[in-house]
Amino acid sequence: MSVSRTSDSANSRQKAEKLLADRFRCPLHLANFPLAGTLSPTSGYFQFSPGVICYGQCASGTPAQRVTDPLHDARRYVTLNGAHSVPLPFDPLQIIDNLRCERYLADSPGDEQPLPANRFFRNAYYLLRPLLPVPVRKHLQQLYFRSRDTIPFPKWPVDRTVESVFDQLLIFAMKAGKISRMPFIWFWPEGAPSCTMLTHDVETAAGVEFCRQLMDLNDSFAVKSSFQIVPELRYPIPDSFLPSIRERGFEINIHDLNHDGHLFTNRKQFLKRAERINRYARQYGALGFRSAVMYRNIDWYDALDLDYDMSIPNVAHFDPQQGGCCTVMPFFIGRILELPVTTTQDYTLFHILNDYSTRLWKEQIARIRNAHGLMSFLIHPDYIIDEAARRVYTELLQYLTELRAEGETWIALPREVAGWWRLRSEMELVQEGNSWRIQGKGSERARLAYAVLDHDRLIYEFR
Repeated sequence: MSVSRTSDSANSRQKAEKLLADRFRCPLHLANFPLAGTLSPTSGYFQFSPGVICYGQCASGTPAQRVTDPLHDARRYVTLNGAHSVPLPFDPLQIIDNLRCERYLADSPGDEQPLPANRFFRNAYYLLRPLLPVPVRKHLQQLYFRSRDTIPFPKWPVDRTVESVFDQLLIFAMKAGKISRMPFIWFWPEGAPSCTMLTHDVETAAGVEFCRQLMDLNDSFAVKSSFQIVPELRYPIPDSFLPSIRERGFEINIHDLNHDGHLFTNRKQFLKRAERINRYARQYGALGFRSAVMYRNIDWYDALDLDYDMSIPNVAHFDPQQGGCCTVMPFFIGRILELPVTTTQDYTLFHILNDYSTRLWKEQIARIRNAHGLMSFLIHPDYIIDEAARRVYTELLQYLTELRAEGETWIALPREVAGWWRLRSEMELVQEGNSWRIQGKGSERARLAYAVLDHDRLIYEFR
């Protein structure tokens, strides 16, 4: 038994040492992060430098059970003992996984409880929803979600904790190795500073009817997007509907099975529904998936035979299932790639926050661009039929295409984003004398970049 525990610990450390290489596609063996001390028996919240909140076990202090409690600062216990070694009072692999996979939630779902904690509210709402006039539904939702923007963690309106942790780890590693300039493979193709993708969940027959006009609007800005289709019961799908989307260069993905809010009610039912979802994905030629209302249980994703998922928000304060992945970058959950929703949904913006402007979207765009991340938008055809909402969306398209024209973002379909991220994950840096070369399929689109250490911060440069 002791041999097994030792082996598991060594394996965990080896995986932790690959964190930076996997994230940045930088040279292997940049640094290792041995555990300094014995981890606490329980998990909780602590800080890894002021304002960077982590969740997990900690060896240097007792983690807090609530994020609002005084938080132990683990950063103070990090020492650089020697070249290429940075002992840490926590397991960085565990911390990153807890953040991206939302394992920090106190009411995290168990094997048979994957839905929001307030199950009674959810069930009652979905039972009565078809009978409620739209103004009544909006009022109930506004009452339910009021003051959610004051929740301290994840940080509203964009949480970049994962990026902060990775940057801090890289700074430590470079200091330990006395490296001032580290080569890595840039995050996006052709050196794009950021990435943008637009997605449309089609939820009603009226939304189906409006899709043609929405494609016309997107095409007027030379922007292609994806349409997530509910395959069963929600609305009839005309024979010409899906071909018309494909023929115009847009993408089709699967949106739940029937959008009844019960996809993750229990494991047995989920597996049956997953079989049908996979069948529809093959039938539609779809690579991606998004669940209804962005309900999720990532521990069950292995049953989905899809390339990528788009169901995890960056910050989920205004969603029925709270949480958030705390990152603005794609990441793998087993074999499935997650493309998180990193901006506020249109319905939330218009009907929960009562904001008919691009102010919040532009604030989120600025924060995500600063982290060179993925700006992922969810715009429902059903909710921008209204002229006021459509005007705001048009302003968003105008702003995004201006950024594209200035070379500030790459606007791509979800399948293109996922395809690139998978290619990049297989690329390697090869040293040739004093220079570096990117090797691997798709490397002709990749760019060599450098992380430059400027005291206690990172600056990214191209050669």
